Amino acid sequence: MKIIIIDDEPLARSIVKEYLQSYPDAEVVAECNDGFEGMKAILHHEPDLIFLDIQMPKINGFEMLELIENPPAVIFTTAFDEFAIKAFELNATDYLLKPFSRERFDKALKKYSDKSLPVPSTDAIVETASKEPGQQNRVVVKDGSKIKIIPVGQIQYLEAADDYVKIVTAEGNFLKKRTMGFFEQSLAIHHFVRIHRSYIVNTLLITRIDPYEKDSHLVILSTGAKLSASKSGYSKLKEVLGI
Repeated sequence: MKIIIIDDEPLARSIVKEYLQSYPDAEVVAECNDGFEGMKAILHHEPDLIFLDIQMPKINGFEMLELIENPPAVIFTTAFDEFAIKAFELNATDYLLKPFSRERFDKALKKYSDKSLPVPSTDAIVETASKEPGQQNRVVVKDGSKIKIIPVGQIQYLEAADDYVKIVTAEGNFLKKRTMGFFEQSLAIHHFVRIHRSYIVNTLLITRIDPYEKDSHLVILSTGAKLSASKSGYSKLKEVLGI
């Protein structure tokens, strides 16, 4: 059983390693101090299980999981976080609340090893946790071999791109494996409106709305971009803008 421990606290990592000494089939193949290191180690070692802290520098545990195509099994190690715990409990995944005892640790390992239990959905955990307000102020994407953190205020608009969403900013375009529906919901608090099945726009950048063919309109941004708004999208836009 290949294991990676990802936690910015050396003491927390050492406790997990100490408890794992009781499991002769467990091999710790890497220890990581943050999500960047963690992602690289997961891609390199392809572990069976990771112990993952939530609050870490650079990117947090949830953001790291979002960047991995097929994440391994996860046991979260975290200080008290009400929303995070709600995400874990909703999706039947175990977590260790710091400080945790050996008994609680053994219980989590037993749950992981019990093949009769349903396999926890990491994607569902990330989906639930991403709706927490603290998770909605930025978007983390992979840009080649690098990781890019995009503050929501820098997003001009989003465009559907097959199984991905294209995030358009002044620095360039970035792809994120999410649905338009997800962003429509999570960015609504930041003045974003879905104006078309293919577009979500930052309303703070709108300079003009012109009639277009049939019942559609053309939304023009201060950046020069021109986006189609469907009949229903235009109605939502008018409601949000108060026109």
